[in-house]
Amino acid sequence: MGEMVINWLADNYIEFIAALLGIAYILFSIRLNIFTWPTSLATSVLYIVVFFHSKFYADMALQFYYVFMSVYGWYMWSKGNPDNKSESIPLSHVTKNFAVYALMASLLIFLAIWFILNNFTDSPLPVADAFTTALSIVATYMLARKIIEHWLIWIVADTVSSGLYIYKNLWPTALLFVIYTTMAVTGYIKWTEAFKNKRQ
Repeated sequence: MGEMVINWLADNYIEFIAALLGIAYILFSIRLNIFTWPTSLATSVLYIVVFFHSKFYADMALQFYYVFMSVYGWYMWSKGNPDNKSESIPLSHVTKNFAVYALMASLLIFLAIWFILNNFTDSPLPVADAFTTALSIVATYMLARKIIEHWLIWIVADTVSSGLYIYKNLWPTALLFVIYTTMAVTGYIKWTEAFKNKRQ
């Protein structure tokens, strides 16, 4: 048994390290800690390799977006406050206008990615892959802006993603996304409480 674990780790060490970093990334984000972003950056770079080999091309492309958003989020969480450039952007709830724009953006991104995957790649599940990718793009932007409701989007995206990774036998990543789903619920509760405490 021990030898099987060692052999598996030898063959899948990149995915395993990425999964561990992914858990650290979520823990930091729940706590509104700036280390959210360097761990996000490292996780994204490793998952570019993992998803390339698994032929999840939309998820691989998403990691390049995450690399960019890690830099953007790092800035916004350190000097993004419009009232004081030396402070982090404050927590906020989603506005009605932003919700409409986010919904439209999600739909357009989904359609574009689905079309590309369906017609130009050998992706085994183009609809589901495009769906989770579109939601993840919008949720990550909202995370960088500290919009509390981004956690609700992650709950949906992570639940669907865990099923996709089980289908592709990416067991550490599937487990990671089950954990992500649970942590997203915790994150929503914690951020909501933190917002209420700042308003009191």
